[in-house]
Amino acid sequence: MKTVSDFIGKYMAIIVLAVSVLALFRPATCLWIQTGWINYLLMIVMFGMGLTMKAGDFAIVFTRPRDVIIGCMAQYLIMPALAFGLGTIFGLSKELLVGVILVGTCPGGTSSNVITYLSNGDTALSVGMTSISTLLAPFLTPVLTYLYLRTSVTVDVKSMFISIVQVVLIPIGLGILANKVFEKHTTKVKDVLPVVSITAICLIVAAVVSHNSESIMTTGALILIVVIFHNLLGYLFGYLTGVVFKMNIPRKKAISIEIGMQNSGLATTLAASAFPNLAMATVPGAIFSVWHNISGAILAGFYRRRDRARYKEN
Repeated sequence: MKTVSDFIGKYMAIIVLAVSVLALFRPATCLWIQTGWINYLLMIVMFGMGLTMKAGDFAIVFTRPRDVIIGCMAQYLIMPALAFGLGTIFGLSKELLVGVILVGTCPGGTSSNVITYLSNGDTALSVGMTSISTLLAPFLTPVLTYLYLRTSVTVDVKSMFISIVQVVLIPIGLGILANKVFEKHTTKVKDVLPVVSITAICLIVAAVVSHNSESIMTTGALILIVVIFHNLLGYLFGYLTGVVFKMNIPRKKAISIEIGMQNSGLATTLAASAFPNLAMATVPGAIFSVWHNISGAILAGFYRRRDRARYKEN
């Protein structure tokens, strides 16, 4: 099972891309996956994240508060602003703008920790940022979404807060508790978690893409361009944040990746639950889920090559 898990983890981007292509061009093969399952699938992913976490993961907040505060502030300032700016520049429809804004206001994605590790970045900082930005999400995500969208659509801040608590905080909390109480057993289960998480992510992407395939075919190129810019500019401004605050290279990598890679699964879930009348609002999150895994893998290779070149020079 560990071999299978390692294989799936290694080729996650390709697997998610293949599922997306299948759902887009052969939607009938995936229509059996109901959009109503999205909440539960994300809860499974979040519970799995909790199983991999310990109380010690939050210790970085007390040992290196400056780095975590800078990273989280940059996360919630840069990505929402980029989302709004790109949506305005490209003249996105109301539905797509909502989806892009939700991607921007969500916390960092769990896959950022893996990409940071593969990049020889500061993994502890990445895990700390993911943990804290996720804990802040029930408060900041609804508020920021409201601030950016209040003139376009009605935003139910209370409903979004409750959804994030139910879908993110409670499953993660239960996962951490289970990891503490049943540590001997959860250690064995951890080898299976990548398989479970990636399967859940693939099902979420397949559900969204297949049920919106016609609309995606119509606006797909435009939203793909916006998603790519959003993600790449997140990497760039994240790295520049590290430069401005004179961080070392591993920390610059961690902040760059953490800011660029969003919890797009949560964005998709919130779009479906908080904006049920805007079907296309789920699409940016689904496309971001595919793209940021591809770009993250490419970025990890780029960072590793730079490290080798730097080592040779010295």
